[in-house]
Amino acid sequence: MATAPRIKATLDAQKPGPVIVWLRTDLRLGDNPALEAACETGRDVLCVFILETDETLKARGGATRWWLHGSLLAIGRDIEKRGGRLVLCKGASRSLIPRICKAAGAAAIVWNRRYGEAERTLDAALKKQLQDDGLVAESFNSHLLYEPWEVTTKAGTPMRVFTPFWRAARQTHEPMTPRPAPKQIPDGKLAKVKLPDEVALDDLDLLPTKPDWASGMRDAWQPGETGAEKTLRTFLKTGIDGYAENRNLPDRPSTSRLSPYLKFGEISPRQIWHAVDHAAQNGTLKASADDVSKFLAELGWREFSYHLLFHFPKLGSENFQSKFDAFPWASDTAHLKAWQRGRTGYPIVDAAMRQLWVTGWMHNRMRMVAASFLIKHLLIDWREGEAWFWDTLLDADPASNTASWQWVAGSGADAAPYFRIFNPISQGQKFDTEGNYVREFVPELAKLPAKYIHNPWIAPKSVLDAAGVTLGETYPHPIVDHDRARQRALAAFKSIGTIDA
Repeated sequence: MATAPRIKATLDAQKPGPVIVWLRTDLRLGDNPALEAACETGRDVLCVFILETDETLKARGGATRWWLHGSLLAIGRDIEKRGGRLVLCKGASRSLIPRICKAAGAAAIVWNRRYGEAERTLDAALKKQLQDDGLVAESFNSHLLYEPWEVTTKAGTPMRVFTPFWRAARQTHEPMTPRPAPKQIPDGKLAKVKLPDEVALDDLDLLPTKPDWASGMRDAWQPGETGAEKTLRTFLKTGIDGYAENRNLPDRPSTSRLSPYLKFGEISPRQIWHAVDHAAQNGTLKASADDVSKFLAELGWREFSYHLLFHFPKLGSENFQSKFDAFPWASDTAHLKAWQRGRTGYPIVDAAMRQLWVTGWMHNRMRMVAASFLIKHLLIDWREGEAWFWDTLLDADPASNTASWQWVAGSGADAAPYFRIFNPISQGQKFDTEGNYVREFVPELAKLPAKYIHNPWIAPKSVLDAAGVTLGETYPHPIVDHDRARQRALAAFKSIGTIDA
């Protein structure tokens, strides 16, 4: 690591004092450049996490707050095992960071980069303030394979289409080899220093209480670096083989489920990339080249999303394609609530939305189906869907979440064809052929035969009675007719000039 010796050399000529590691979206010890640089200085190291309340930053959703509690608990224990400690604070980082540095007598502070506009603005202001105060302040890349400014067109402009972006990125350089976790995180006299803004984990109030809606998440997930490592091993052993085809089947364990860990930085994309490459090279990976390519392209889409967020910072709030500003969105609170609660009357959509509510996660194919239904069947603004996912997804990511919603809407970069309107009946029949996914998350339909489970309204009354289904009572009628909704959506797209008359 080239920057670490530079920091050490700079510090050798500076005042004495420890190094602060400001943890944010990098809650791991392995392949953590900022933490490694701090430990390599030979000075005492203090790890700090702030639950930020700066007004310019987007507030965390409920699901990610639940995960964050477990993640902080896990990394705090891991740091203690190596001789250090994790200090927790809550407040505006713009004022807290200078106070923490002063109270600890710090000579330097390091962190790993963030890429949203508000975060970058805040970090740049802090870095200048700290350097003006005489501290060494350095930042690193721990969140991406490629920095957003490393991949450009031949003219030096940002890329707007995924396939050429990913091709150019792969030709730029191979992802850096991940670094091991430090064996020790020495905090010396800092162990006994009580910082004035320090709080206990429970004081961050991250867990839901009344009601406690997180039981399904607790059953499904293990936040923390250890959980990330286990999830990756399981995927490489049992999930990646057949990934190219099976990733579309929501009733199978055929996706990696690594997205929440990536969101919180409990595993780095470099660690994933090189684990897959190493297994493929040594012959322990039972997967085809197509399986591997398709999976790595998912990491590529994440990279592309951050590329877009960096270069087009209004991606989360404004249509990437301005012609969509005139789109005739519907304002229908009842339809929005039906979608959020998994009560649309379309079983595959409802199963997806209930999986999200129970587990904090949704299968990727189902994300596309559910998003398409909200936007194109109900004509509800994609920003409403993005906001719901932000609050309920454990992997709610500021880049991937917004880029993917705009892709489905047709308003984004490299967008899906606007005339592609997923048929929720045929999508269920194709990807949940036996209805196992629907049966798991829409149990009131569990006894229906596969022939009718994706369109129960065509089932004979005798079949519905035998399955204990009464449409309109135990399970809702469809809130919109598919054919009419499709025609309405096509007319809406035509009205803004995306479809020829």
